[in-house]
Amino acid sequence: MAMAEYLDYSGRDDVRSGGARRIWIGTPKGRYRVWTKRTGNNPHLKVLLLHGGPGSTHEYLEACDSYLPAAGIEYYYYDQLGAGFSDQPDEPSLWALDRFVDEVEQVRQALGLGGDNFVLFGHSWGGLLAVEYALNYQRNLKGLVISNMMSSVPAYDAYARDVLMAEMGPDVQAEIKALEKTGDFDNPRYMELLNEHHYVHHVLRMPVEDWPDPVERGFAHINPTIYVPMQGPSELGVSPDAKLAHWDRTDQLTSIDVPALVIGARYDTMDPSYMEMMADRLPAGRYLYCPNGSHLAMYDDQTIYFAGLVAFLRGLTAA
Repeated sequence: MAMAEYLDYSGRDDVRSGGARRIWIGTPKGRYRVWTKRTGNNPHLKVLLLHGGPGSTHEYLEACDSYLPAAGIEYYYYDQLGAGFSDQPDEPSLWALDRFVDEVEQVRQALGLGGDNFVLFGHSWGGLLAVEYALNYQRNLKGLVISNMMSSVPAYDAYARDVLMAEMGPDVQAEIKALEKTGDFDNPRYMELLNEHHYVHHVLRMPVEDWPDPVERGFAHINPTIYVPMQGPSELGVSPDAKLAHWDRTDQLTSIDVPALVIGARYDTMDPSYMEMMADRLPAGRYLYCPNGSHLAMYDDQTIYFAGLVAFLRGLTAA
């Protein structure tokens, strides 16, 4: 089902329905609208959720609906520009990290979130974006959550190459590399190899045919015109010419002094020991380890993931 078939804003500028709202943002290429949706009501604790990708959607984060409302946490789904229910301009220059950071700040202002209640949660690419936001605007934050993302893309790339690919065995590696070398990413064999040797081990540890509906939708709606220039077409590492290829903020983590939670998982696509190190470098950081989880530990190690996340968030208001 196409997205427009189950959510139609009929061209209106600012729509509020069931907590949903589209917000105008300014960019170097003009004004566009991004989609948000609020759940819950807590004046002291408001969490803005940054999805992964780049170019994915909020949909796979819907696991939050099973845990955060009962914990009394107010949270906001948000499709970044170019993704999901938000406007999708054909403007390649907009797919840049600093512009996305500025977008998050505009969304924060429009939603009325501030340092007394605003928690920024980022998963995967969203975690990278959350770190970059905190380095620029931590005065606006009550807390920060970095879920399943390393603070260095070169370190992640090395982990994907030296650890994850090495687990596949030489024959599988050779076949994947051959397909990538020729740019044959649309070959069904490429996805078959990834499903069998990567996805079910490191992305979500359950048979692909059993993946939850929110995950299916999130993957189906990734916008490749954002993902490819920023990350590269490969699912195993980052292309050397991708916009994010050299991003590394590990040395700057010590300057983020708001309470921060870093979440890692044993089978993640990201190195869990590296993420533990990140928590140690953050002055007010703590680490949540999901021993049975992968990159989507919010599904395959759900109880530990959400128990730790909720405890951290509730601790912010208790403090």
